[in-house]
Amino acid sequence: MPMGSYLSRLRELVGDMDLLLVAASVLVFDEQDRLLLHHRTDNDKWGIPGGYLEPGELVEEAARREVMEETGLTLGKLELFGIYSGPERQVKLPNGHRISNFKTVFMCREFYGKPTSETVDGESKDVRFFSLQEIPDNFFEAQRHILEDLRSGLKPPFIK
Repeated sequence: MPMGSYLSRLRELVGDMDLLLVAASVLVFDEQDRLLLHHRTDNDKWGIPGGYLEPGELVEEAARREVMEETGLTLGKLELFGIYSGPERQVKLPNGHRISNFKTVFMCREFYGKPTSETVDGESKDVRFFSLQEIPDNFFEAQRHILEDLRSGLKPPFIK
């Protein structure tokens, strides 16, 4: 979760105060029903591509932009997977700042391009598809609830 220009400016104004931030992520699946993950540079964990909205940005635009920035893929049709909020979504960032996330998660099975970690923003060490049974042990804990919902067998969308 790199600090974008909006978040950096906000932090300058409020210091270490807890912030409520709006985020978007996408569960991207390939034709073998494997999930796309990226090995994050900020915390050295594997995670679901996504990030924070900029002021005036639509949540779907942010989801598409973040996936492009982190994986190099252009997404096709997005479907709502879930909306997550509440005390369980409070996290402490590697820099020590605390935030509460309001996150919209989409699913996508239609994409263009080839996944790559060689993107402009440098947020990804590696980008790969994994079966749900082979998710790396060093998966980003703050996103584990999304995997649990995905594996639950229940029909989305999840509102929590």
